[in-house]
Amino acid sequence: MGVRLLVLLAVTGVACGASAVASGAHGRRQAVVAAPRIPALPAKDPVHHGARCPIPPQFRAAFVRAARDTGFQLSMLVAVAQVESRFKPDARSQADARGLLQVLPSTAASLRLNVNNPVENVLAGARYLKILLDRYSRTDLALAAYNAGPTAVDRAGGAPTAATVSYVANVQLRWAKLAGCS
Repeated sequence: MGVRLLVLLAVTGVACGASAVASGAHGRRQAVVAAPRIPALPAKDPVHHGARCPIPPQFRAAFVRAARDTGFQLSMLVAVAQVESRFKPDARSQADARGLLQVLPSTAASLRLNVNNPVENVLAGARYLKILLDRYSRTDLALAAYNAGPTAVDRAGGAPTAATVSYVANVQLRWAKLAGCS
C-alpha cells in the first residue's frame, strides 16, 4: 500500500508541478504551463525476467495469443487484466464494459470479436490498446485513453481525471512488478 501511495504522489507531483518559463515577443517573461505527463514505464526489469506470469490457467493461451498478435509484453496485458477485472470473465462495469479486459460491446463489435467470450475479450482488449498506442505513441496516454476514452484524453491533453491518473499508475506499477514474466 505504501509503494502505491508513493507512486501516486510522484505521478501527481509530476502532473501538477510541470511548468516552464519562456520569454515573450518583447522580452517579457511569462509562465508557460506544460501539459501533465504521466511518466513512462521502464522496458524491462531483469529481477523478474523469466518468472511465470500470474494468469489463471484457463486464460493463459488467450493472453499469450493476444500478446503475440499485438506485440505487447505479456506482462502489460496481465497488468491491465489485474487492474480491470482481477481476471473475472463475468466482470461488468457501470459503463457496460465487460470481461477480463473490460471491453465495451461496441469496441469488440468494431473489431469483429465477441465481448462475452473470454478468449475474444482478451484479444479485443489487446487490439484496442494497440490501436490507442499507435494513436498516442506513449503507453501512459494509451492507458489513459483505454480507461477514460480517447475523446476525454484528447480534450484534457492527457489523463482527464485523478481516477485515470491513479488507473495508469496502478497498471504501470503492476506491469513493472511483472516485467519479463512469461
